[in-house]
Formats: sequence, C-alpha cells, structure tokens
Amino acid sequence: MSEITLTAYNVKTKEKGVPIQDAVITKTAKGAYMAQGHDGKGNKLTTLLGEEKALAAIKAGVAKQGWE
Repeated sequence: MSEITLTAYNVKTKEKGVPIQDAVITKTAKGAYMAQGHDGKGNKLTTLLGEEKALAAIKAGVAKQGWE
C-alpha cells in the first residue's frame, strides 16, 4: 500500500501540492470531509477529501479525527 499524504493548494504562496502538517479531518454540515492544518511556515491549509481517503488518512495516523 502506498504512503498516504494530504496535500492542498496554498492560496497565499500560490503553490500546488503543499503537504498538510498536523492535519485534523472534520465533517461539513452536508457530510463532506475536510482536512485542515498548516504548511510548517505559519500558513493555514484546507482541502476537501473523499470519504475513502479521509478515513484512510485517519487509520494510517496521518491525520486526527475531528468529530465524535
């Protein structure tokens, strides 16, 4: 199985594929999954995920679960 990495677009620096550090995955009101974290330089990152990738990232220990 390949290593799971969460990446996002950094709006501030206009970089694509920036790895998210200290990711917390939450559910939106409509049931979608969202990963939030930072890039290590003080810039916040947020990206939407599919259910399969979100749950796999939590199971692999890459991200924390943000709902009960």
